[in-house]
Amino acid sequence: MKIKTMTDLLEKLFIKDKKDRAAYGVLAGVVGIICNVFLFAGKLIIGLVVNSSAVITDSFNNLSDAASSVVSLIGAKLAAKPADKEHPFGHGRYEYIVALIVSFLILEVGFTCFKTSIEKIFHPEDLNISVVAIVILVASVLVKIWLSLFNRKLGKKIDSKVLLATAKDALGDVFVTSATIVSLLIYNILGLNVDGYMGCIVALLVFWAGISVARDTIEPLLGEAVPEELYREICEKVSSYEGIEGTHDLIVHSYGPARRMASIHAELKNTLSIETAHEIVDKIEQDVLKELNIFIVIHMDPIDTDNEAVQSTKEIVACAVKEKDPSASIHDFRMVSGTDQINLIFDLVLPYSYKKEECKHFTETLEKSLKSKDSRYNCVITVEHSYVN
Repeated sequence: MKIKTMTDLLEKLFIKDKKDRAAYGVLAGVVGIICNVFLFAGKLIIGLVVNSSAVITDSFNNLSDAASSVVSLIGAKLAAKPADKEHPFGHGRYEYIVALIVSFLILEVGFTCFKTSIEKIFHPEDLNISVVAIVILVASVLVKIWLSLFNRKLGKKIDSKVLLATAKDALGDVFVTSATIVSLLIYNILGLNVDGYMGCIVALLVFWAGISVARDTIEPLLGEAVPEELYREICEKVSSYEGIEGTHDLIVHSYGPARRMASIHAELKNTLSIETAHEIVDKIEQDVLKELNIFIVIHMDPIDTDNEAVQSTKEIVACAVKEKDPSASIHDFRMVSGTDQINLIFDLVLPYSYKKEECKHFTETLEKSLKSKDSRYNCVITVEHSYVN
């Protein structure tokens, strides 16, 4: 409860506009700098006094965290810059770039820690244990727990990769410092000097944290799949309007957490006039932008919902697809009937695990299966993959 109260108090004092992402970034950056500089100074002094490689290594990890907070603070300011002629989609991706820089700083510290600790293993030195050292380190763990919760709460509130990465890094530091405390206690109780070995564990944990942050940051830069929750939210919103029979092919592009663009195919009855269909779609686009803060473009797909022959044939095709693979699906189904041939035109969605030859085999066996039901069926299939995670 005390942690929550402190976070809420800082937010109340320093955040004037709840929609100002830059203000949250600056607050988190300043708090991170102050806490980590304090921890660095305290640990470095204690580490030199007790001659502990793990403690000194841990102190420089805090110094790197302070540097990361400085970078995050600058990144928050850069990401908040409005759109301009050169960058019409804004500068929100600066957040991802900054988080990537932070990950490199963490990795560099991990490498240095590992090198120092290896030297300690081959050339161990006596440790001077003191109650003050243990108290300082325990205090450090408590501060880092609070920092992790603090950044995690703000990060979730504004959907910030940087703050969520910082929260993960702080939580990693909790385990790192705990390992340092364990090494000192083992030396004091059992007389075993495992300082170098613990330093290696510390270094590997720091290194792993850096890799995790880098991985989480690179994904949106490369273009990640639509999260299932966001997919469901957008599809349910679009489908809730009268006249919309279904949706598919949702694609979302992120230009930063606060700026997303999307496109989606919406199925409407083919009996609607062009003007009526456009009016429905235009209304949806405006509402999605206003309520979800997503600029969406909707492609209209006319479908025949009143023709029983089309609907029953579509059901036959859908069942045949599901029998072969429950994770596969179809959409954009059309049927053009002739005297000797019936063209079944549709898009087939297959998992990414399917290779090119497997996709070809799937469509060939599907066509044979459908022809066995009616020799007049001629399939015109477009194979595609889902953009949903």
